Parts: sequence; structure tokens; C-alpha cells
Amino acid sequence: MAEKKTYLNVPFAQKDAAKALGARWDASIKKWYVPTGKDIGLFTQWQPDAGQLNSTLSTEITVSNTANSGTFTHPTINDFTAYCGQEPPWD
Repeated sequence: MAEKKTYLNVPFAQKDAAKALGARWDASIKKWYVPTGKDIGLFTQWQPDAGQLNSTLSTEITVSNTANSGTFTHPTINDFTAYCGQEPPWD
């Protein structure tokens, strides 16, 4: 049970699902929250957790070629396409 307001990171597309579970909108700071006394376990997908967020949104890739070699991190987005620098990205 929530002992105080617990603010959530709810994407606009999921606002109706959060509202259906009992989340409320705080218009002054424009964020959804779990009201006092509500089961916070229902809202785990929207609770901010910096450590978990970084591990799920990024991945490490090792690159080796004649020009550059090294390790870098980029977001793991399903539609992400890395720009190789060989041709214009708008074609």
C-alpha cells in the first residue's frame, strides 16, 4: 500500500490503463501518481527506477574495423538503424 503519493512515469498512450488501475492525475506538476492507500504493486511498470531503466534501455556494442575500434552504448529501439557514414541518411 502506498503511504504517500507515489509519482509515476506513464506514457500518454498508457494513461487510460493507469487510470483504470486507480492512478490519479496531478495537474499542478502534470504527472500521474498512486494515491495514498492504493496497492503500489499494480503500477510497477510505471515506477521510476534509474538502475533498471538504464539496463533495459541501452546495450553495449563492440565495434572493430580498420578506421575505428571501441565500445559504445546506444538505445535499444526496435526501429533504430545506425548510420554508417557511407551514404546520406535521407535516401
